[in-house]
Amino acid sequence: MKIIIAGASGRMGRELIKKALSSDKFTIVGATENPESEYINQDIGELVGIKNTGIKISSDILYLVKEADGIIDFTNPSTSIENSIIAAQTRIVHVIGTTGFTNDQHEKVALSAMHAKIVQSGNMSLGVNLLSELTRRAAQTLNKDFDIEIIEMHHKNKIDAPSGTALLLGKSAAKGRKIDFNKNAVYNRNSITGEREINSIGFATLRGGSIVGEHDVIFSGDGETIKLSHSASDRGIFAQGALAAALWARDKKPGLYSMIDVLDLK
Repeated sequence: MKIIIAGASGRMGRELIKKALSSDKFTIVGATENPESEYINQDIGELVGIKNTGIKISSDILYLVKEADGIIDFTNPSTSIENSIIAAQTRIVHVIGTTGFTNDQHEKVALSAMHAKIVQSGNMSLGVNLLSELTRRAAQTLNKDFDIEIIEMHHKNKIDAPSGTALLLGKSAAKGRKIDFNKNAVYNRNSITGEREINSIGFATLRGGSIVGEHDVIFSGDGETIKLSHSASDRGIFAQGALAAALWARDKKPGLYSMIDVLDLK
């Protein structure tokens, strides 16, 4: 499969380059960064400490997409939306691991999915998506007397909060309980907050060091607490999941898919 890696110089971009170069299932036909990046024109092999490949980082995805079957994208919401439009115009696969989207931005991605094959997820790992499904089932099984709290911790350089994974888990809990996520999510608690409202889904965000990602979903009732947890120690699991999603989507009809679809966890 011929792919473009968008956001090549980022943590995930580098992991994707290493994984794709070591696989016989993928050919990297291009890698992109924003025009101001210091990495423009750098060889992707040199970027990740491997011998030169002849593939230079570019800011011109429109030129590269002519040769591609798909785009794998860990960039930022505005760039991902632009890439989704390009994917729609060319009818190719677009795997989006970018997080921090607003509701309006999600709607724009959904519009592109009318013509592109888009897999979008706040987390690309098997373990997290299994945790998401377990969270949905637990929320469905446990009644409203069990309060739901989500705690997440990431490295100090992460720019969005709560994490896309935490939001994914919160939405799964809301789905299981059949409540509106946006109306019940609680992101900030400070000073005198009053009693906890029934069906609230609380988020606590921690940042520090080089932690790849830790997530806990807590169901707390009278006299007992159930905790579902996931800890990531290697970003390679997210790159592997994103590449698997690209292969899965290649022969699918245009639409907006998730890793739950890719992993057949429904």
